[in-house]
Amino acid sequence: MTATEEPSAGDGAPSQPLTIAQLAELAGVSTATVSKVVNGRSEVAPETRALIERLIREYGYRPQRRRASPAPLVELVFHALEGDYPVEIAKGVEQVVREHRLAVVLSELQHRHTPGKGWIEAVLSRRPTGVIAVFADLTKEQRDQLATRGVPLVLLDPSGDPGQQVPTVGASNWNGGLAATRHLLDLGHRRIAIITGPDYALSSRARLDGYRTALDMAGVPVDPVLIGRGDFVTEGGLAQAHRLLRLPDPPTAVFACNDGQALGVYRAAHQLGLRIPHDLSVVGFDDLPSTQWMTPPLTTIRQPLTEMAATATTMLLKLAQGEPLAQPRIELGTELIVRESTTNPSR
Repeated sequence: MTATEEPSAGDGAPSQPLTIAQLAELAGVSTATVSKVVNGRSEVAPETRALIERLIREYGYRPQRRRASPAPLVELVFHALEGDYPVEIAKGVEQVVREHRLAVVLSELQHRHTPGKGWIEAVLSRRPTGVIAVFADLTKEQRDQLATRGVPLVLLDPSGDPGQQVPTVGASNWNGGLAATRHLLDLGHRRIAIITGPDYALSSRARLDGYRTALDMAGVPVDPVLIGRGDFVTEGGLAQAHRLLRLPDPPTAVFACNDGQALGVYRAAHQLGLRIPHDLSVVGFDDLPSTQWMTPPLTTIRQPLTEMAATATTMLLKLAQGEPLAQPRIELGTELIVRESTTNPSR
């Protein structure tokens, strides 16, 4: 049998997990090749790797010697290590791992949302108790490799939809978008702009949907020109705010879908000689610690990042101990925090 052929279990399917030698025989490859796949090594052809991973999922894998216990650490993966957001997440993880005498290893994906080649090899070599991926996702192959090695995975604030098989923790983004927009409507604003996050992010889409729903319920038509496509970074908020505030009929209020973009709106308003909130009301999303020190302090939607991280870590440790999860998908509530960046429109 060649490595590209599809072996069939047939009537004689093994009742016990297979050793590396048995997997190699079934796949028609060397034991060294199977060993590389088992240990997360990268130098295996994709077709061969997929075949071996499928056989491991189908039959199971029995180490020839007792598998070493996982290392006392949690792998925490961020798409980017910038600003207060990762700090608040790390605080929540630390609160839980400290009680269990575990350490934390940080990885940064440099604004990618899927780990690149070599990442899984490094993780498997560390043998962590589990992996928490923040605003990121893993490929199906990477998830399968963790699962077949008994390394649990939890996604925190996932950027996409991982399906029902992966435990996740998020926030009520739709309700947050609804609350932010309703607050501005209640103040009398009707020209309300929004600066979203990237289109691929579920949180961004949900906040935009909440914004649209609030306007619809108030009988205010959604003006497409007032929807700015952002990227969850300050520079994007600055660029979109300049475009919006230079419109012939500019908005009287802006809902920025994260606090970083709200900071960009503040900068644009200052550059254009506008006063917040007298000339422009601004609402953010996250309630990062620095927002209360902005001038003026920012009205924002509180996303409980620290609590979300603690919840994800607790779920991860339960999985590592072989305990089932009562709720594999958890969504924590958001809350409007009113400060000094919003008021009634002056026109």
